[in-house]
Amino acid sequence: MSEAPPPPNHPADYVPPKVWSWNKENGGRFANINRPIAGPTSEKVLPVGKHPFQLYSLGTPNGVKVTIMFEELLALGHKGAEYDAWLINIGSGDQFSSGFVEINPNSKIPALMDRSGPQPIRIFESGAILLHLAEKFGAFLPTEPAKRAEVLSWLMWQMGSAPYLGGGFGHFYAYAPFKIEYAIDRFAMEVKRQLDVLDRRLAESEYLGGADYSIADIAVWPWYGFLAKGLAYESGEFLDVKSYKHVQRWTAQINERPAVKRGSIVNRAGDGNLPERHDASDFDNVGQKAAE
Repeated sequence: MSEAPPPPNHPADYVPPKVWSWNKENGGRFANINRPIAGPTSEKVLPVGKHPFQLYSLGTPNGVKVTIMFEELLALGHKGAEYDAWLINIGSGDQFSSGFVEINPNSKIPALMDRSGPQPIRIFESGAILLHLAEKFGAFLPTEPAKRAEVLSWLMWQMGSAPYLGGGFGHFYAYAPFKIEYAIDRFAMEVKRQLDVLDRRLAESEYLGGADYSIADIAVWPWYGFLAKGLAYESGEFLDVKSYKHVQRWTAQINERPAVKRGSIVNRAGDGNLPERHDASDFDNVGQKAAE
């Protein structure tokens, strides 16, 4: 019995042209918002609330980093960290509006306006936002040089590693229009290597930066903690995430922090979540148990 011919556009059939051109959708989830050019596609002024910080975001791992950071700062008593969190629907292309592009020319969430000083300051890229807030409030970032370097190293590790988890493994495992064994194997191998890096570090240290919770943990947990809990790409069994015992310990430990529970539901739709956050009392509307 002869083998069935490969489906149209099977990777074995593809020969790259001399010059790539954008003449068709790339297929798969998010195809409607992917494009090879930057800049706005619509005119829209972003809303501005009453607080010093205006966050325009979505409850993806990169967005959750920032809402957790704000909630942690408020939990420490930094009243100046009050913020408005506005929902940016990336599926509808809100990130391509003129107002959003003014804050983040890269059209990715999250984007933040710091209006606490005489002149508004824009900050984009989640790692830059965490660093800005940590330095502004003197929290979750050590000042001693060696400890600071360790925390910043793990923060930058996350920024460089997570694209292989999301745009690499997540895309080909969960979102691509058909399964490509080579791509899934390649990125699964890399994600498991990353989990091993984390597991080895957390075997010797309570938190990533050392003995204290820091912006390194705040940055890494929404990506790799969600993964460890089996909530990313329905891939927990495939990646055998339960075998990374030290990552599991760290994930559970951070998951119990009240600020993490609050920050994890902001800018997310659906029952038990908070699409927009404008005041601490907003959490009461989704049930106090979500913040306990």
